[in-house]
This record gives sequence, structure tokens and C-alpha cells, in this order.
Amino acid sequence: MTKNLLVELGLEELPAYVVTPSEKQLGKRMAAFLNDKRLAFDSIQTFSTPRRLAVRVTGLADAQTDLTEDFKGPSKKIALDADGQFTKAAQGFVRGKGLTTDDIEFREVKGEEYVYVTKHEAGKSAEEVLKDLPEILAAMTFPVNMHWANNTFEYIRPVHTLTVLLDDEDLDLDFLDIHSGRVSRGHRFLGHEVEIANADSYEDDLRQVFVIADAKERQDMIVNQIKAIEKAQNVQVEIDDDLLNEVLNLVEYPTAFMGSFDTKYLDVPEEVLVTSMKNHQRYFVVRDQDGKLMPNFISVRNGNDQYLDNVIKGNEKVLVARLEDGEFFWCEDQKLKIADLVAKLDNVTFHEKIGSLSEHMKRSKVIAAYLAEKAGATETEKAALARAAEIYKFDLLTGMVGEFDELQGIMGEKYALLAGEEPGVATAIREHYLPNAADGDLPETKVGALLALADKLDTILSFFSVGLIPSGSNDPYALRRATAGVVRIMDVFGLTIPMDELLDDLYALSFDSLTYEHKAEVMDFIRARVEKMMPAKTPKDIREAVLASTNLIVPEMLETVDALVAASQTEGYKAAVESLSRVFNLAEKAPTGVSVDASLFENDDEKALDKATQDLTLSGTASDKLAQLFALSPVIDKFFDNTMVMVDNEAVKNNRLAILSQLSSKASRVAAFNKLNTK
Repeated sequence: MTKNLLVELGLEELPAYVVTPSEKQLGKRMAAFLNDKRLAFDSIQTFSTPRRLAVRVTGLADAQTDLTEDFKGPSKKIALDADGQFTKAAQGFVRGKGLTTDDIEFREVKGEEYVYVTKHEAGKSAEEVLKDLPEILAAMTFPVNMHWANNTFEYIRPVHTLTVLLDDEDLDLDFLDIHSGRVSRGHRFLGHEVEIANADSYEDDLRQVFVIADAKERQDMIVNQIKAIEKAQNVQVEIDDDLLNEVLNLVEYPTAFMGSFDTKYLDVPEEVLVTSMKNHQRYFVVRDQDGKLMPNFISVRNGNDQYLDNVIKGNEKVLVARLEDGEFFWCEDQKLKIADLVAKLDNVTFHEKIGSLSEHMKRSKVIAAYLAEKAGATETEKAALARAAEIYKFDLLTGMVGEFDELQGIMGEKYALLAGEEPGVATAIREHYLPNAADGDLPETKVGALLALADKLDTILSFFSVGLIPSGSNDPYALRRATAGVVRIMDVFGLTIPMDELLDDLYALSFDSLTYEHKAEVMDFIRARVEKMMPAKTPKDIREAVLASTNLIVPEMLETVDALVAASQTEGYKAAVESLSRVFNLAEKAPTGVSVDASLFENDDEKALDKATQDLTLSGTASDKLAQLFALSPVIDKFFDNTMVMVDNEAVKNNRLAILSQLSSKASRVAAFNKLNTK
């Protein structure tokens, strides 16, 4: 016979960003708990609102499964003394299992007998096992915690109720200072405390007190209400997934409505209006059927539709205050001069250990000029890049960016265009911040990409140089994101600048404001980000082989990963890799500075391998290069079949090692083949 289990933890309002991950975590912890306790179940459903986390287990067995385990102990010769009596070793072994020596039997394993005992454990009832349920709640982890009242135990928010029902029976449990029962809380303003009749009536019982416990149902309500407004008003509403998830986790009983604002604010740049609505007020943006921004917004109330007119007026009033700020700064900022703002950046600290923002920009300008040469930029692109590098942080001192920091770069582009700057310069100012997230948009122009690279590279090198190096998950200056941006830009724009060469050149630059240090750590940091760019299913050995290659051109490294993964599925892969791996392993023994001397060849196979190595050009795609290397497999195998490399004659041995070293040197431009696993 099976039952259904409900566990609900009632809390103070959770931060919106915590709700969904915590709901998922609770479900996973419940599944792990039941599996560990040998309590079978059919399915697990999770629930969440800003004031509760809950889980329901359906088809829960009424008892644990019985457990039968065999335990292997010491060998017979250790378990028995000379008189055939059980030794202390045997007695201690069975005592540790809760058994006696009467339970011992001997079994033969590979020709020798060992002590074995079999332990039978009858399954406990579900009610007895579920007494440990609070350990699930105690084990929950959150980004931030707090403690309250006299509790020393920290949790995400104060706990008010604990509801635990097995079908219609409330279980007697405690968590923190809360005693479990069947009472839950309804909507903070529209509801009241409510008794949950049984595990299956949970959603219906809460619905009566204006709580929609199922997050999916709540989300569908929001989306359907917005779509109904769209249809009624003949508009389009942007339902941004991140904003939808945030709004979903701010309300327990959603009611969507449309508000409006004065059309005069449409003269303010659209980005300002959208930022005010989405980022600051959690409103959905409204457009007409042609995609033009309308003086309207969609918000979601935490409650029913009563007195909705008052709610709309209140939201409109709050939004207008934000829009007034935006309009004011838009007008005032246009009175400023870019040159004056740039001059003031001398007094803005980039970081107290690194210097001013102005010094950072000057270093970035030098790096940008270097990158422009390496990337083959045109003279027009170089001129635009140089100008952009001189001014690209000026908008940080405008009133608009001071109030809406999400608009940095965006307002820089707009103000630069108003000041008469070339479009390419203005675009680069906006694009230098990209990507602003792990998978965010990349620059679209070459000038913007080069400025973004320069800015990020100086940021990385500067922070590393003063010892502010990320460790573990700690990365307060977002250097991992900056480095990932560098790697992604170089890949997408096909910049064939070797990263080791790039760092060597950058570290050779001389800046009065800062001397770069920790080059090796920076290189390792970049390699780690390249590895993150590799497809998730890339085998570990292929990752390591490419990262250990001498080719540190990002686009080519990522292309090689794909080529090796594809090649690993082909018939000749194993043999070819083993041949090249043997070359790499022996080449490590080659003395430095020894070149191949043809007069020391003693057989035709030496000549053949040397010629094949000299003729090897490794051109084309990564797949082409692999094919060229794999084609050498017969020549390599024949060389090893008929040639002893490590002979007593030092000159001959070193000559043969030199052949292998030259081949290894060329092949390592593709991958370190001795790191590939063919077993």
C-alpha cells in the first residue's frame, strides 16, 4: 500500500532569484533522501511561491525495502588462531556489523578462504523513516543566509510554518523552533491561515486563500493574462524569460494589468524607457503591431482584480518619477562636452591598486593599436579605433549613466553621435562592453571587437599584476567573464593571434602607470577559459591534448577539438594516435640543439621518416592537418619496426631522436598526441 507525502516550509518572502533554484534543490534532496532510506516512490512534484517551498511525493511505499548485505572480513588464517578459535580480529569484525561469531562462514576467493557474514535488516515503516525529514530542510543551501530571534542556525529567511502530511495524517516533526502540523498560510493580504486537508488537496486548499502554489500554473496565468491584454488592446508585449521568472517569484496570486504614461516621454531614448520599466519596475514593455514602443506597460499585481484602478494609478505614478529622471538627465547631459568628461576621468579611480580610469584607457589605446596591426585593420578602422580608445569611458560621468548604470556604453554611443563623432566610433563605445554575460551578444564591428579586446586585456593584466587573481569561485572583478569575452571574440572574429605571442608582446609594453606581472598565471587563466569554450561532451583526453599543444590560436584550437572528436570515431584513429604518441614520448628524450645529420642514417626507414617530416606542411583545416599527420602512421610504424632508437652509439641515437623531435614539434602544433587515450 502506498501513500502521498506533502512537506511545505513556510517562510518570510524569499528573494525572487532564489525561489526557483531552491524549489529544484528541495526536489532533488527529497529524491536523494528517499533513495538513501530505501523508500520507494512513484514521482516527486515541487511547489514554490515567495513565501513557501514545498514538495509532494506520490506513491510512497509504506515501509523500507528489506536489506541483505554480505560483508567480507579477514582471511581465515588471520581469523583463527592455532587452536581454531576466533581471533580478536574476527571478533571485532563481526561486532562492528552488529553480529556474532556464530554468523561467520568461510568462502573461497581466488584460492584463499575469507570470513564472510550476511546481515539482514528488516525495513522500517515509512512513518519511522520520515522522522528524519528535517535533515533535508537543514541541508538546503542558499546564496545568502540570516539568523533571527535567538536562533544560532542560519537560513535564507525566518521560518514560520512546517506542514508535513502523509495522506491526511499530520506527522509530528520539528525544524528549528517550528513544530509541524497541517496549517499553512494564505496570501499575506487576501488570505489567512488554512488547514491542508491532505497531501492531494494542497493546491486547492491554498487556492481558496489566494495562493497558486504550482509555479507552472502561476506562470501560465501570467502569460495568458498578458496575451488577453494583447488581444484586447491590439498590442505586442515583450515577455522576456528572465523578467517573467522574476515576476513569477514575486507574486502568489497574479493579476496582470496595463498602465500608461505621457507620450512626451517617448522623446527620451527608448533604452532609457525600457530600462526604467524592465530593470527598475519589473514591467513588461508594450509595442504596437509595427514594433514601435508605446506609452504603456504591463505589470503583474500580487492579488486579485479588486480596486485595480487604484493599483494602476499607483504604478503609473511610480513610473513617471523614473521617467522624469530619465528626461532630465537626457536634456542635461547634452549640454556636456566629451573632452571635459574625458579630462575628469583622471580623477576617477579604476582601482586603488591600479590607478585611474584615464590611465586604464591610455593603456587600452596602446593595446588597441597593437591589435589593429595584428588583425589587419584598414586605415579607416585604425583611425576610428584610435579615436574611440581616447574617449570610450566618458559616459560614466554623465547623469544618465550615474542614475541608470545599465546604460553605460549605450548612452555613450548616443551622446557621441549627438556630439558629431563618426558612427564607427560611437558604435565601438557601445560594443566595447560586450559580451556583458557568459553567453551575451558579441560586438558586430571589427573596431568594436578590437576595443573590447583591448579594454578586457588591460583589465585582466592589471588586476593580475597587483595580485588580485580569482581563486575558487571568488571573482569580484568578473575577470573570468572578461577572459571568456576575449576568447569568444577572438574565435568569432577569426583572429589568428597566438595567445602566448600576444601576452609576450603585451608584457613587453612599458607603461609608467603600471608594470604587468604574473604572465604565467594569466596564460593558465586563458587556457581555462578556452577549455570552457569546448563542447560539454568533449572527452577529457582531447581537451588536454589540445590545451597542451603549441598552437594557442583560439579559433584553431576550438576547430581542432571538433576535428579530433570526429576523428576519434573513425577506424584508423587508434593506430595513428598510438604511432604519433610513441613519437612524442621518445622525442622528450632528445637533447636540445641537435639537428638531423643524414650521414648518420643506417637504413632507408630513417631516410623515409626524415623526408616525410621535412615534407610535412600541415595546411588547410584542422581535419586536413589531422589527415596529413595520420597518413604518416605507416612510415612511423615501419621506422620503429626496423630501427632501434636508443642504441649505444650516442651520435646515432641522438640523430634518431632529432628526427622524432622535429616531427613532434610539427605535430604539436595540432595537439599533444601522447595525451590522447586510445584504450
